[in-house]
Amino acid sequence: MMASSDVDNRAEASLFSDPIPSEMDALCPSPPGPNRPQRDYERIGGRTGTSFCQTLIHLLKGNIGTGLLGLPLAVKNAGLVLGPISLLCMGVVAINCMQVLVKCSHHLSVKMNRPSLTYGEVVQYGMENVSWLRRHSQWGKQTVNVFLIITQLGFCCVYFVFLSDNIKQVVEAANATTFNCHMNHTNQTQVMVPSFDSRLYMLCFLPALILLVFTPDLRYLAPLSLVANLVMSTSLILIYFYSLTNIRYPINLPYVGRAKDYPLFFGTAIFAFEGIGVVLPLENKMQRPQSFIPVLYLGMGIVTFLYISLGTIGYLCFGEHIGGSITLNLPNCWMYQAVKLLYSFGIFITFALQFYVPAEILIPPVLARVSQRWEKAVDLLLRTVLVIFTCALAILIPELDLVISLVGSVSSSFLALIFPPILQILTFHTEGLSPLVTVRNIIISVIGFIGFLTGTYIAISEIVARNGLKREETFSSYMVQ
Repeated sequence: MMASSDVDNRAEASLFSDPIPSEMDALCPSPPGPNRPQRDYERIGGRTGTSFCQTLIHLLKGNIGTGLLGLPLAVKNAGLVLGPISLLCMGVVAINCMQVLVKCSHHLSVKMNRPSLTYGEVVQYGMENVSWLRRHSQWGKQTVNVFLIITQLGFCCVYFVFLSDNIKQVVEAANATTFNCHMNHTNQTQVMVPSFDSRLYMLCFLPALILLVFTPDLRYLAPLSLVANLVMSTSLILIYFYSLTNIRYPINLPYVGRAKDYPLFFGTAIFAFEGIGVVLPLENKMQRPQSFIPVLYLGMGIVTFLYISLGTIGYLCFGEHIGGSITLNLPNCWMYQAVKLLYSFGIFITFALQFYVPAEILIPPVLARVSQRWEKAVDLLLRTVLVIFTCALAILIPELDLVISLVGSVSSSFLALIFPPILQILTFHTEGLSPLVTVRNIIISVIGFIGFLTGTYIAISEIVARNGLKREETFSSYMVQ
């Protein structure tokens, strides 16, 4: 029988052990090969791995999701002119931070004689470059992993709200759905049939999502994931078509939004741009890792164009009536009701992929403490508890736009904007890093931290205010009855 101290050590080691799993590990596992000390040649492309096009597709998939659909509201919060300019600036900064992370990973992997590193390992070894931080380097890795967990569980909360809001609209307008997709310039789906509160829809999705995360190997979901990607792509094309063909003239929208709404823009935008978690897993799986930077520039260039274009076009189309997701403004005709259902199906399947990362970090240390006969039961129980936890958080904050902004402000700002510039300073401070680069990195980190503080404060304030307003409306309707 294993000693209790050995079990505790094994559990503690597995909680933040590397490599950190990702959905790419599940759907595209690395091919068998020599062990790490024998695989240094991999850094110059001597292995079998993903091609340029495959990596580009995965990069696009990792950055296009519910955040894209919320950007028209983000542009509204920033203004018709300031919004697109801010998205462009944020895209440039996000790409720079991704490049910095890859550059630091290359430098430290050579220094540590490792063929590849995870985000957490890069931060750990970067801190070891500084003598007074060396003894705390393990905390750096653990901090990154905690933010990765928060981010992924935050995505799962957003998916609960997105699914409930969109399916609720489809059900409410079911009896009045027609083939006429005429534009009426308001929130398009009219409430035709009384329906349940959106939080009850979340509870309806809960059993299905629990069964979905019970999938023993996510590679079994690969065919469904492919279908989900295709239907989401088709849905985006139809959304673009509708928005472009229904822009109102003359355009009379504010060029600059209210100052107090700009932090909400920041949270939504950084939520959309937070694809930095897939950068190193993708780069590590490439057949020719030295080709990853061109993939990064091309892929994120496409992503930035999509973000700016849909955010601007969506706001031009729906104006002040734009919802937390542009799908909520589509008309109640069969074509666009199908768009909501198809995109919801894609988000439903993607839930399992986003859930994979926190599950594979949090569950193994618990399983290490139980006997083998109970491992399967405990594993399923913990997965159930985690899904219920994300559902409970979504029920507490059933506002799609505010959930997106809050998750972006709290966790995405650290992973995408704050950590990479600091990491470059730690990694290259002995290599003669230029003062200009140092100042630039400090400015980016400070902006990210200010965005974190203001975005989190404004999002929480708005959540409290909306909940108070809803309580007042409920009380008033009760008194009238």
